Amino acid sequence: MTARDWDSVAGDLARDRVVHAVNLRGHGLSSWPGDYSIEAMGRDVLGLLPVLGGSLDLVGHSLGGLVAARVARESRQVSRLVLEDVGLPHPRVPSFPARPDGPLDFDWAVVEQIRPQIDRPDPQWPQIFAGVSIPTMVIGGGTQSFVRADHVEQLGRLVADCRVHHLQTGHLVHATDPEGFVRLVREHLDYPWPRAERR
Repeated sequence: MTARDWDSVAGDLARDRVVHAVNLRGHGLSSWPGDYSIEAMGRDVLGLLPVLGGSLDLVGHSLGGLVAARVARESRQVSRLVLEDVGLPHPRVPSFPARPDGPLDFDWAVVEQIRPQIDRPDPQWPQIFAGVSIPTMVIGGGTQSFVRADHVEQLGRLVADCRVHHLQTGHLVHATDPEGFVRLVREHLDYPWPRAERR
């Protein structure tokens, strides 16, 4: 997905806050360098945050959620975190999808290089999530999603200050139920959480 897929959600949130919709490398109008990893995408976002300045809330979906968790663990600029349909990664049997026909709005090399990182995840993921010390909400896609609800719950238990909600939408929560998604995001971002001491 690209930043354009967030137009509806971003438009709602932009009524009373500044919103930046970011294309990860290899997506949309960002550069397509041909070199992709979750770690590299995290470094890209970490490099962007000082340019944006100030305290920021971070929302990430799927792969973007894994990137966002790494960033939230490393950056003091991030105040609150929302992860959309992200579970604790578990090893799984590799199954490589066929490339869709025609032009794509992302570099297919992203799939080729990132998919193995998802199928054989870094064993450090539990420690990465446990290192997130800011208020976090995880919004799962329920039983219709290929991301297992118990893996979403496992992630939620690892983060010290985390609330987990499930919407019966499937993986594309913000696209399938934008009103429900925005309602939960607003509840989380607008609540006056005390600023936690970073570990």
